[in-house]
Amino acid sequence: MHVHEAIAHALADEGTDTIFGLMGDANLFLSDSYARKHGRFIAVAHEAAAVLGASGYARASGRVGVATVTHGPAVTNIVTPLVEAVRSRTPIVVVAGDTPFTDRDGLQNIDQRAVTGPSGAGFEQLRSVATLSTDVHRAFRRARTERRPIILNVPIDLQWQETDYVPAARLEVVEQPARPSEDSLDAALGVIASARRPVVLAGIGVRRSGARDAVLRLARRIGAPVATTLKGRGLYADEPENLGIFGTLSDERTTAVLDQADCVIVFGAALTKWTTAEGALLDGRRVVHVDRDPAALNEHIAVDVPVVGDAATVADEIVRQLDEAEIEATTFADRVPAPVPVEPGPVLTSSGTLQLHHVLHRLDADLPARRHITLDCGRYFFHAAPLVDTGRDGYYLHTVEFGSIGLGMGTALGVAAVDPEASSVLICGDGGFMLGGLTEFNTAVRHGLDVVVVILNDAAYGAEHIQFVDRGMDPSMSEFDWPELAHVATALGGTGFAVRTDEDLTAALVGIEERTGPVLVNIHLDPNGITSAPH
Repeated sequence: MHVHEAIAHALADEGTDTIFGLMGDANLFLSDSYARKHGRFIAVAHEAAAVLGASGYARASGRVGVATVTHGPAVTNIVTPLVEAVRSRTPIVVVAGDTPFTDRDGLQNIDQRAVTGPSGAGFEQLRSVATLSTDVHRAFRRARTERRPIILNVPIDLQWQETDYVPAARLEVVEQPARPSEDSLDAALGVIASARRPVVLAGIGVRRSGARDAVLRLARRIGAPVATTLKGRGLYADEPENLGIFGTLSDERTTAVLDQADCVIVFGAALTKWTTAEGALLDGRRVVHVDRDPAALNEHIAVDVPVVGDAATVADEIVRQLDEAEIEATTFADRVPAPVPVEPGPVLTSSGTLQLHHVLHRLDADLPARRHITLDCGRYFFHAAPLVDTGRDGYYLHTVEFGSIGLGMGTALGVAAVDPEASSVLICGDGGFMLGGLTEFNTAVRHGLDVVVVILNDAAYGAEHIQFVDRGMDPSMSEFDWPELAHVATALGGTGFAVRTDEDLTAALVGIEERTGPVLVNIHLDPNGITSAPH
């Protein structure tokens, strides 16, 4: 077979069932070979969406996501989503075609290793026809073990050579429960056994490792409420111990409980300044931090007891030893107040547009029950993130690791490709949609992906608008007279709903339930009616 066929075969051998890509002369035959013989090829409109789609797929499925792009400008177009994927520790392989080695003056020639290196992504060169399957396998193995994007660079001049395809020798990634050292376990037990008001904090690592139930057993054994990071939200939905989000987006109920805590036991969470509220939520409290990765411990803040170990293994061992020592549980979880019912706020703003918090509460209540939520970046994020939930079975993703708007739509495509039984809901601003969502809405239409796009449209770049306003300056430079995006969505082959009143919102929510394809709901807001923070 030709090398481009052999690469497609090697990708399938790695378990790839979906590739997100945009074809060019350096990857079109590879893409065709894969789509004809091996799996689904989702053709996007911009290379950035290929990487974002692979990232959303990887984050929602727990598998390696795969994208392919051509050379030169296609590779420069993917740098921002590569940074996002690196910072979210997402394992993806990007198969990038490259200019022939002999073509120094090629119009699209550029040093692709040098271009992608500053993003933090890894790089693997397809070295020869003889090493083809080994090079592909190594790219996947690195993506899995390093939990970051790996560029697999494939020169055009190799792709039409002939080869007898030989599968690579499998070098499987070894994943075994990591048992902590006896000293660290003893220290953790000492802190936990002496605590009277403990709180357990679970992060995205608990979801990824399947340790949810083990961590909950520990919380119940010690009588502790369980909070989650924002990325881990939904892990303990509907559990009586569920405390909500731990961090800068904690609500008043959660903050009141955390203020009383004397100990925090952390599993699989990075204790960043956002999770710890600049350290305030851990100040004066004993902290036990459990993570498989030694580099994650004491990375952002020093803790009392760092424990290198698998979350489920450590949690189960602590429960066993507490039982053996007959340590009594605390009653701190029993003192957690029930969630306070949300008081209905105003529906409309003074300008006659809908009020943001009213919209978010209605979305949380009335979006399809089985849903996955992707949040784009924007000032509405701080309001939407704590208010629109996924439930226990839903995925929550956001694209704010690099502070770039416009990355949500491509990510939502990837999520939709994983689970056709659930709605992939994207919540984004108008600026983010126009930057990175407009063309990819039609990608969802073309491929029949169940995507629901909710645009919180204040007709402005909101983060910049509020800075002008706060300084008494004219904000008009940050304001935009966009076309009615509901009509644009319909023109792109989907169904659009323009929302200016609560009756419009009701009709849109009914339309989502009755949808037969991608839906866009364009909710008009007043840029002067949105604060920069949720409280």
